[in-house]
Amino acid sequence: MDVTKLSRAEKKIYDLERIQELIEENHGLVRTAQISDLGIDYRRVKALAEEGELIRVKNGYYSARSYKGNEEELIVQMFPDGIFTMETALYYYGYLENKPFGWHIAVDKNKSRSRFKIDYPNVIPYYTEPKVMSIGATTIEVAGHTMGIFTKERVVCDCLKYQDKMDREDFKKAILKYILDEEKDVAALMEIARERKVTGKVQSMIGVWL
Repeated sequence: MDVTKLSRAEKKIYDLERIQELIEENHGLVRTAQISDLGIDYRRVKALAEEGELIRVKNGYYSARSYKGNEEELIVQMFPDGIFTMETALYYYGYLENKPFGWHIAVDKNKSRSRFKIDYPNVIPYYTEPKVMSIGATTIEVAGHTMGIFTKERVVCDCLKYQDKMDREDFKKAILKYILDEEKDVAALMEIARERKVTGKVQSMIGVWL
C-alpha cells in the first residue's frame, strides 16, 4: 500500500488498524516504543487515546478498545511478581460469586509503586513485607500464564485479620464457604493463623465448625 496517497482520514484508520494488530499480537499490551517502531508518531497515539480508540494503561503502555482479550491477560503481564489476595483470591476459589470491582494483588513493599498509577485495569495493591509474601503462596493458571495466589488458608486468615476493611456480606460468604469446603486444610490454617496472629479469631469464628 502506498500510504503517501492516503487521505488524512484514511491514514488515521490505517495507523489504528496497525496498532490494533500489534496489540492483538502482544496479548493486549504494547509499549509506546513498539508503536514508534511502526513509524507511527506519538501525536497520533495520543489523539487515538483521547478519542477512546486506544486505552492508556500506564505511562508508556497502551491497549485497545477493540481488544478481544480480557483484563486477566493484562494483569498477568503487568504484575507477574504479584500474588492474588483477599477478594480476588476468594473469587478465583469460588468463595465469591461476583467478580470484585478491582484486582487485589499483594506485592513486595520494596519494589516500585509507580506501576500502580494506571488508568486501566483497576488494581488494588497490598504492599507486603517480603517475608510475609511467602506465607501460603502458591500459583494458578490465568490466561495461559502462571500467576501467584495465596492459598485458601492464607486468604481466610487475612480476611480475619482485615475483617474491618471488607464488605460484611463478602466476609460472611468467604468464611462460610471455607467451613463447607471439603478440600480445606485445617492444619495449614492453624499454622498460618499463628504466623498471621489471628489464632484467636480462627478458634472463635471457625474452630467450632471444623
